Amino acid sequence: MNRLTTRTVLSHVVVAALSLLAFYVVIRLLVPALFDQQVARGPSQMRGAGLRATVTGAITTGALVGGLIGVGIAVVIGWLSSRRLLRPITQIRLATRHIAAGNYDATVETPTETELAELATDVNTMAERLAQIERTRVQLIADVAHEMRTPLTVIDGTLEGMIDGVIQVTPESLGELGGETRRLRRLAEDFSSLAKAQERRFDLTPEPADIAVLVAATASRLQPQFEDEGVTLAVDVPPLQAVVDPDRITQVVTNLLGNALAATDRGGWVHVTGRREAGRARIDVADSGVGLSRDEVERVFERFYRARKGRASGSGIGLTISRELMRAHGGDLTARSEGPGRGATFSLWVPRRDT
Repeated sequence: MNRLTTRTVLSHVVVAALSLLAFYVVIRLLVPALFDQQVARGPSQMRGAGLRATVTGAITTGALVGGLIGVGIAVVIGWLSSRRLLRPITQIRLATRHIAAGNYDATVETPTETELAELATDVNTMAERLAQIERTRVQLIADVAHEMRTPLTVIDGTLEGMIDGVIQVTPESLGELGGETRRLRRLAEDFSSLAKAQERRFDLTPEPADIAVLVAATASRLQPQFEDEGVTLAVDVPPLQAVVDPDRITQVVTNLLGNALAATDRGGWVHVTGRREAGRARIDVADSGVGLSRDEVERVFERFYRARKGRASGSGIGLTISRELMRAHGGDLTARSEGPGRGATFSLWVPRRDT
């Protein structure tokens, strides 16, 4: 706000200067005329108390007239200046009311003043962001309904078939019911994890650990899936000591490897590398898959956002939870990509513990 403050101060200085100038001009022009008018009434006005009264009266009358003209100039300039400032402020106020009422299409024209232009831009960005959140909320309801509809339909149909005697109660049919029940439970757990992520209330159990060991164990566990999909998985992570929750770090790495596998076609590759940085332990999970556009690089971490087919699967909140988990560790999770079809790299880091 420095520039706006400077302009406001300067405008007051200009008003004061113009008022003083008007005051001076009026005194300069009016007082002599008033004095001459008083003198013309008679020679007695030029002696003793008469002269004093003549001068005092002329100066007083001139000062009053000059002061009134100066005040008038200040009022006119202040009114014009306030209109120039209040017009965009009024537009912004009306726009925020529309936004608060749920009309996210309301926008503000960009005024010429830099600070007000920045404020208008922020309001427009907020409206766009809220509209995006509202679309996500609507999509969330549809996604939840879709995710729950399939297992519930299978469970309902199987149970009705068992009741009617069409489906026999066998270990296989009960196993199918168990699988759909577990699917519903996983969905509920995902939403519970998301709620914890948004409130930053994860239950972490930090302890000294070698992240390289956690990454190697996770990669070894997922290796058969990569072999089945014909994707090469390579791990090159040096010892990286840090104080972390091993289960949570494993959860994040599992999610990143799962997404990388889903994004990579047969014959592609996924490379996991690690390195020490200034006070950090960093892990990069790179793939040769579908890649990300510039917009998707950041949006991929949004709740329930799914990038192009193959990049995200499941409930669409795994990366959201993973980023919040890393931030709960005092680190972060970021993404970068050279564009669609050119793969992507997800990088996680935590504060390193030197040994």
